[in-house]
Amino acid sequence: MAGLVLKLAPKERVLINGVVVENGDRRSRFSIMTPQANVLRLRDAIHPDEVNTPVRRVCYATQLVLSGDMEAESARQQLLRRVEELSQVFTDADSRRVLAEATDALLAEQYYKCLKSLRALLPREERLMAYQQ
Repeated sequence: MAGLVLKLAPKERVLINGVVVENGDRRSRFSIMTPQANVLRLRDAIHPDEVNTPVRRVCYATQLVLSGDMEAESARQQLLRRVEELSQVFTDADSRRVLAEATDALLAEQYYKCLKSLRALLPREERLMAYQQ
């Protein structure tokens, strides 16, 4: 297994096991080899004040696991339920594929991959919310 590969832009920040690390002046790439390391790219982070929709709530809960603020074991069942609830709303084939990827990632305890998949639903959710208003 190659681990998680991070490609960072200059001055980009990432949270690794509770420590904020900032990249230097050049682009860089490195691998996280420890399987259970908590890694969160801060540009992907959702601020608590922005957690105001169902997809954002699931993303935020996943983010809490990645930051080490929520126990992965206790969060996994809750996250699986929430992803299942999302599948009741996002019924198109592409969204189903994204939700299946998120579920597979959760079952494999790959929370970064789960978050990445779920973030693909944010623009769709925004369109749906705008349509309902």
